[in-house]
Amino acid sequence: MNRLRLTTAGESHGPGLSVVLEGLPAGLRVDTARLALDLARRQHGYGRGRRMQIERDVAEIRGGVRGGETLGSPVALWIENRDWPNWRRAMAAAAEEIDAEFAELRRLKSPRPGHADLAGGEKYLRRDLRDILERASARETTGRVAAGAFAKMLLAALGVEIRSGVRALGPIGADRPAPTWEEVAAVDDESPLRAIDRDFEPAMIALVDDAKQRGETLGGAVTVIARGVPAGLGSHVSWSAKLDGRIAQAMMSVPAVKAVELGAGLAAANGYGSAAHDAILPRGEDGRFPRASNRAGGLEGGITNGEDVVVTLYKKPIATLREGLPSIDLDTGEARRSQYERSDVTALPAAGVIGEAMLALVLADAALEKYGGDSMAELLLHAAASRELVRRWPES
Repeated sequence: MNRLRLTTAGESHGPGLSVVLEGLPAGLRVDTARLALDLARRQHGYGRGRRMQIERDVAEIRGGVRGGETLGSPVALWIENRDWPNWRRAMAAAAEEIDAEFAELRRLKSPRPGHADLAGGEKYLRRDLRDILERASARETTGRVAAGAFAKMLLAALGVEIRSGVRALGPIGADRPAPTWEEVAAVDDESPLRAIDRDFEPAMIALVDDAKQRGETLGGAVTVIARGVPAGLGSHVSWSAKLDGRIAQAMMSVPAVKAVELGAGLAAANGYGSAAHDAILPRGEDGRFPRASNRAGGLEGGITNGEDVVVTLYKKPIATLREGLPSIDLDTGEARRSQYERSDVTALPAAGVIGEAMLALVLADAALEKYGGDSMAELLLHAAASRELVRRWPES
């Protein structure tokens, strides 16, 4: 990212997660209720494992905020892992605090296909693959959701709102078209799976129950939509400036996400050009040139066009299976089943919340890039001036 820089540190069963978010302007009002709500939403969902019953994620602000406002300096957050006492003897930073026998019992030596275990072990030459899985764990996304809440606060000041919902679970809903903002905005965050189509939820719940009984896991699709995004974020001038590419990269970084779709990209690929693009309508009272549809998902040429930004994440089933898959034993090189780690049947509801955070971070970064300003007062002034110039274009 260009203006916003996010760094997280910490392991899944370490003391906790550290988060540093640089680049926020001074004077942003901090909504601690929004921060707490998003962390709670990430932990919600039918099919989650026992870890979600242990943790009660709270982000403690340790820097960059005073009196409820950002200072322009890096925002530092700390999120404690409540499971840490059970793992201290295996995960302590100091060598003298490690219980060798206990650590050996917790050692991972039979990598899970589909996880970072083997590839990470080969890259970093670690004999204990726990050194890989602890950081590759989706636990790290807790820090991203916390940082994303701050990005949402900035975007809200610009009139941008972001929501998400589960579009499909396994085969259920897989043929459903991209949802509208109204459908996603109506998602009940308290429902078991945060499904966009509530009629699908009973069948989804039954499928989760069946998968749990079989020792299986499930993937699916979640859609994230941002409304109120101004036209002109991103650029066509170089590959790295294209906002659709930046969004796709951010979404592909979410654990287990294997494909990203913007708008109705998959459907458009299967038809003719006349049915793939969005007709431009005469200028409206708000000064914009609206579209007859939004198949592009709010982005053309790597630039936002003022329509809703629509992104769908396709998540593979979680790689940790109760019965394991064919693998090897690192010590002997012989075939054996992959080891089991405590896991979820599905984490799709959480994936939507993580996707919201990642989209917020990218859009906030693009807004800071376009409008600039060291303070919120400057940022809002520049944004208003930009909107006025666009409203008067091309006559201006």
